[in-house]
Amino acid sequence: MEDNIGLGAGGSGDEQAAAPHIKEQDRLLPIANVGRIMKQTLPPNAKISKEAKERMQECVSEFISFVTSEASDKCKRERRKTVNGDDVCWALANLGFDEYAGPLKRYLNKYREVEGDRGNNSNQVGEGYQRDDHVQELDQGNASTSRPNF
Repeated sequence: MEDNIGLGAGGSGDEQAAAPHIKEQDRLLPIANVGRIMKQTLPPNAKISKEAKERMQECVSEFISFVTSEASDKCKRERRKTVNGDDVCWALANLGFDEYAGPLKRYLNKYREVEGDRGNNSNQVGEGYQRDDHVQELDQGNASTSRPNF
């Protein structure tokens, strides 16, 4: 596991000064992806300024780093090298995002069920589901397994 120095919340300037220079494009999510996600929640005729996309890009990148850092710390304490979905759910709950941890845990469990079925079907039928079918099946699940509305 690599530490993401300079990405965690509440980090001091000393940590950032000691870290090698990290390019902004490596630190942030791609702005096109952020803009696409933002657009999905807005009316079709709505426009999003470049500045709004950039601010959101910074916020979501920081949030992901914050949650990942907490999950990574848990793994280090448990002497594990791989952060998994359960660690992310634990980190969300531990950081006070209980409203998201529960639905995400249910979504993760449903995802694992479908992945298990997919693996069984691919051995019997051939290639199994296409990736889009798999994601669509998860999205069409009942309210307890669907993604939270933000």
